[in-house]
Amino acid sequence: MSRAKLTFRQGVGIVGIALFLLVAVAVAVWRGDILRAGLDPQVPFQTYTPPPAPDYARPQSWALLDARTPDMGAASVFFLHSTTYDGGRHWNGPVGDRNGERWLQEVVLPNYAGPFARAGAVSAPRYRQGSLYTRLTLREDAREARAFAYDDVAAAFDNWLARHPSGPIVLAGAEQGGELLERLVRERVAGNAALRARLVAVYLIDVIAAADRLSPAVPACAQREQVGCIVGWSAVSDDNDGAARRQLRRALVWDGRGRLVDLAGRTPLCVNPISGSTDGAVVPARLQRGVTNATGLEWGARPALMAREVTAQCRDGLLRHNDPDIESLRPTGSWADRRKARPYNLFYGDIEADVQARLALWSTRNPA
Repeated sequence: MSRAKLTFRQGVGIVGIALFLLVAVAVAVWRGDILRAGLDPQVPFQTYTPPPAPDYARPQSWALLDARTPDMGAASVFFLHSTTYDGGRHWNGPVGDRNGERWLQEVVLPNYAGPFARAGAVSAPRYRQGSLYTRLTLREDAREARAFAYDDVAAAFDNWLARHPSGPIVLAGAEQGGELLERLVRERVAGNAALRARLVAVYLIDVIAAADRLSPAVPACAQREQVGCIVGWSAVSDDNDGAARRQLRRALVWDGRGRLVDLAGRTPLCVNPISGSTDGAVVPARLQRGVTNATGLEWGARPALMAREVTAQCRDGLLRHNDPDIESLRPTGSWADRRKARPYNLFYGDIEADVQARLALWSTRNPA
């Protein structure tokens, strides 16, 4: 009798272990799908009620508002931040969401707005961004949510321009912010001769933009000795061809009606941030001005730069680069965090040098 009981208990234990292993394997295999599904708002965008719109006349609607540093230049900088809101309840993140705000202040602004601090006063609006989930799916709902964010960006830009009616301007955006900025430049800057005359440069960091959709009035920067042009790229590790193919296959770009459509084999814009040009040659690490992890730094604190670490080349529309073996550049954070813009900047020093060079050139051509 006791042997029968023992056998039964053993059987139950074996079944339990088997079920545990089965669940563990399933979670390991489908973990990404499970986590992604948890970010889905589960409501059609057409029936979704977005969060309240920000009022850009109020300082609370700006993550940075004319933020200054002691040694800054004469430019006014308009910066659009990358994705910080994961998703779940909303297609578009509420302005000031606690977790998103932490990522914005600790990671995005130091690493991506920081390179522009020495060029001039930096302003960065908060906006109802498309959630991280909208960037993990090609569903029409997600495309509409990403396009919805543009109205906030346009409103913030109008308010910012009214505050800065004269002088040189620099426009910059990272990831989602750069995607929205590319449309803003084409629709609001390219056709405005007065704004174009003030434009030092546009920076689209980690953005895929269709090269043939750029306005001839605001073209790609062919060389560093040029102003009023666009420096833009999407970076992929040199040894990760799979990631490169996925980026191109999943890329969405703006059409003439303000919709996000498939890239569909068109060539993306690629300006090498180390050389500041569209030249497809390999730019060696000896010319690279500095990678850094500025996460956690207060505004105005310039991070230590590690130069001569990155070799980069524009190839097939993407910026292919080596991965420096530096501890502070290792992937960290949650599953969602690792799918946002990198929490470090491979080209911090190069962006900083590029914008200062173009600003100096603009100032020479436009003496006070």
